[in-house]
Amino acid sequence: MDPVQHAIAQLARFPSIGKRTASKMIFWLMQQDPQVATDIGAALCELPTKIKRCSSCFTITHEEQCPICANTKRTSNIICVVERPQDIEKIESTGAFSGTYHVLGGSLSPLEGIGPENLRITELLHRLKNDDIQEILLAVDPDTEGDATSMYLAHIIKPLEIQVTRIAHGIAAGTEIEYANSNTLRQALENRQPM
Repeated sequence: MDPVQHAIAQLARFPSIGKRTASKMIFWLMQQDPQVATDIGAALCELPTKIKRCSSCFTITHEEQCPICANTKRTSNIICVVERPQDIEKIESTGAFSGTYHVLGGSLSPLEGIGPENLRITELLHRLKNDDIQEILLAVDPDTEGDATSMYLAHIIKPLEIQVTRIAHGIAAGTEIEYANSNTLRQALENRQPM
């Protein structure tokens, strides 16, 4: 196979990268100093051997524990449950949460064959039983799968007498009501806050 077409086909395997974008990336790369391609390739090749899961929260890290779990200044009695490691980055960028995290590795989706046994729910329950946790904050996507995951987790955590909360969702700041879809507007009305 032609090396250029082979490289394009490999890059097109990434989510949201089609053949056209992959082609642009490869042709850009071929215009750079050859060391650029070597550096990018070396960085990608290191991932399978140097990256692991945090032993506490299961995010991606290169140490036994991620920097957040290892930070003794974090609030250790609140766990924010997320679907993906990249969700942690987004929440951390707000500066509004100082607890720890737990990465489920997805959300419940019976249509795709993803049940509780396919997520890190057992590991979460183990943490709840062995640590002094006062609150679980569910920060999962506000979609059908996220709603199902939230309801399931709230149901199984409730007997442990730990407070379960979920991030509010609805109309984003700066959005005009006229342009909000009906589901988003409904959620905003249901999640209204006292003033």
